[in-house]
Amino acid sequence: MRDLVEIGMGREARRSYDLSQVEIVPSRRTRSSQEVSTAWQLDAYPFEIPLVTHPTDAIVSPASAVRIGQLGGLAVLNAEGLWARHADAQGALERVLDAAGNEDPSAAVQLLQELHAAPIQPALLAEALKTVGEAGVTVAARVSPQRARELTPDLLAAGVEILVVQGTIISAEHVSGGEPLNLKEFINSLDVPVVAGGVGDYRTAMHLMRTGAAGVIVGYGESSATTTDDVLGIGVPMATAIVDAAAARRDYLDETGGRYVHVIADGGMTGSGDMAKAIACGADAVMLGEQLAEASEAPGQGLYWTSAAAHPSLPRSEVTGFPPGERDLQTLLFGPSSSPYGLVNLFGALRRAMAKTGYSDLKEFQRVGLTVRG
Repeated sequence: MRDLVEIGMGREARRSYDLSQVEIVPSRRTRSSQEVSTAWQLDAYPFEIPLVTHPTDAIVSPASAVRIGQLGGLAVLNAEGLWARHADAQGALERVLDAAGNEDPSAAVQLLQELHAAPIQPALLAEALKTVGEAGVTVAARVSPQRARELTPDLLAAGVEILVVQGTIISAEHVSGGEPLNLKEFINSLDVPVVAGGVGDYRTAMHLMRTGAAGVIVGYGESSATTTDDVLGIGVPMATAIVDAAAARRDYLDETGGRYVHVIADGGMTGSGDMAKAIACGADAVMLGEQLAEASEAPGQGLYWTSAAAHPSLPRSEVTGFPPGERDLQTLLFGPSSSPYGLVNLFGALRRAMAKTGYSDLKEFQRVGLTVRG
């Protein structure tokens, strides 16, 4: 039964929960973390850790995508970002870094808008993706629903193996002034798996699953940089949203007689504890962005923003700064750590959480007990 709260005469709202309000309950059994597997598989593509990167130029360059793939995760390049628009993408990033030091806090966002006004060049995009493919790791790219039909042929020709169709909020049919993007028809026309999102409720998650998507993204990348709740008034309490999407996955599995759709949690996570709680709520993988910003390989060199920062008329992300880190990606993901705050050794901590509750793999861990703070 849903927990409804009266917020005024004749109007009720559902009570929902963020990950910070949920705790994992240990069981009677524990095990060694060496006996725990964090492996998962999306369609035909296996990964050693349940990591998908948020598709932002601050985190994913061709070089960092290769490194993340080598470490067992899935890096998603933004096909509408700087590497698709500028031959000297690194030089463009340097300009953003300089602008971020300006006294005007909007200077970096204004520059990102200017840089993203340049046209997408398929040849540059193909070159960036070729670098990733030649390294032998899985090639993934993100497009917005508005440009999916236009850009996908070039992405497939460049060797993309997993396509991510992602917006702040996405529906099964994107209605616009022109021809709408019918995701079911679009996905059925492709030979590669498609991950789509973000969503925040059971109904939308179910609709996306029925389009044939291999994965559904829950959330919009909520972080210290995002301002979607301030600009649009839209918020996604992640614990409830993930549980609802997992319920849709279960019902869709029954409806189809066995077709499993992966749930990927994007946002509302600070460190490893929140990651563990996201998977405990039912996520198959987590989409991380700002958690990787301080890595020495991160193109943003300590800065973080989402692709919504470059929206030409309504940006919904600022450029936030973290101290440029001396830690590399391997240390951030696997340690060792001297930080007691869950910001380093992210997946070592996940393994330990699974072991401390007695579960040996991710699917089992989704059954762990949960409690809500009073």
